[in-house]
Amino acid sequence: MNRLDINLLRVFDAVMEERSVERAGRRICLSPSAVSHALARLREMLDDELFTPTRSGMKPTARALAMAPLVRHAWESLEVAIGLPKFEPGSSARRFTIAASDFIVTVMGPHLLNLLRREAPHVDLVIRSESRTDLAKQIDLGEIDAAIGTFSGVSDRFRSIPLFSYDDVLIASSSLRLGKLSLETFSRLTIAAVSMHSEQESVVGGFLSERGLERRSEMYDRAGLDRALAGSTRNPRVAILLPHFLALPSLLEDPHLAAIVPRPLAGTLVRMHPLSMYKLPYRSDPVGVGILWHTRNTGDAAQEWLHDMLRRSAEPLRPLLAELDRLAPRVRPAGGDAIPIDGAQHAALRRVP
Repeated sequence: MNRLDINLLRVFDAVMEERSVERAGRRICLSPSAVSHALARLREMLDDELFTPTRSGMKPTARALAMAPLVRHAWESLEVAIGLPKFEPGSSARRFTIAASDFIVTVMGPHLLNLLRREAPHVDLVIRSESRTDLAKQIDLGEIDAAIGTFSGVSDRFRSIPLFSYDDVLIASSSLRLGKLSLETFSRLTIAAVSMHSEQESVVGGFLSERGLERRSEMYDRAGLDRALAGSTRNPRVAILLPHFLALPSLLEDPHLAAIVPRPLAGTLVRMHPLSMYKLPYRSDPVGVGILWHTRNTGDAAQEWLHDMLRRSAEPLRPLLAELDRLAPRVRPAGGDAIPIDGAQHAALRRVP
């Protein structure tokens, strides 16, 4: 084995398949003389003729026939080992683990499931909360394939691509007639919002920092709210801070409560529940959502397929946001105040693919 040139086995395999020195040479891009020279070296090493010339082609010896299936299997294994890994989503039964908030799962999940059903029916997903305090560690350990969220200060060991952007809006029970939502009206409201960190965790500017990764944990633009209300004699009361969005539709049955939520989530909730959506009476900074993964997964066929599926599942959010903006001038009076988006606007939103 120490003297074996692996290319000799490649020549042997080609001659066994073709039963011709000339055809074997064309198959592996060698001249007939180079094929003959390789066979001579292998014959000397194994002390066997391996092939004898006949009128019908090269006839293998008993030793060659015994070797052939083992050499073929070994060569195929080498091709798999050193070749680019392949991933066939249509037949794969692989399980992927992603981290995402309930907001992301709500607005992207249905589209992702539709894609999986059509293109990878046997692939399974495990979805973990993106708010886990050990998210960076889970990605480092390979226990999470990709995370979806808003990230900043990303370490070099991570890679990311953008998915979509959003701003904040206000939602409230349709029985709560807010009319023109001015700062004065807004300041009298009782507000619910989502913050996915505990009081013991260090948060700067709405971002939680851990192990070289900063991720957004305050799910509303508190800085924008503070700027808008600076100097105001009365501020809205943020009475409820939740760790997730799941409970909001139930809580908003109380007509005395309103909630600041991401615009794409609001579009989903007003279609499913008796809620109305309002433009905030101040500007909230746009927030970008992206996919994050470890650099070791870059170039892996299965992982890149997963990233593409996540990117495609976010595509329907773009026309939805565009439709909300298109409708905005018809439902907001001059001066930036807003009235509920409901009635005909609900029907228009349902037509968005």
